[in-house]
Amino acid sequence: MSIVLKRIYEEESEIGGYRILVDRVWPRGISKQRANLDKWLKELAPSTSLRKWFNHDPDKFNAFSQAYKEELEQNEQQRSMLQDLRELSKDRRVVLLYGAKDKQYNHAVVLKDLLEKGSWL
Repeated sequence: MSIVLKRIYEEESEIGGYRILVDRVWPRGISKQRANLDKWLKELAPSTSLRKWFNHDPDKFNAFSQAYKEELEQNEQQRSMLQDLRELSKDRRVVLLYGAKDKQYNHAVVLKDLLEKGSWL
């Protein structure tokens, strides 16, 4: 299984992979051509209310992670998308792209963890 996290504002690396944007809102200043996406799964992003509550505050990350996982667990469409991504990552590198400035405290980190563990998928 190969899942890589990458900030969409960084230059595309030569390692390649299936590029998936997992943000609900399109990142500012990024053209569709520059993004070079294979897929945009905005439905996998946290709800607007959860995202605004978290506001990228590292002190809230554990509570945010738990709440986000609960959102994903309760939504059949999101669970199906995660299962599809997990299957895809068995055969090829999957690059989860996000716009957040903080590389350690963002929802893509939570998604990667869920996909790698796959405990409830």
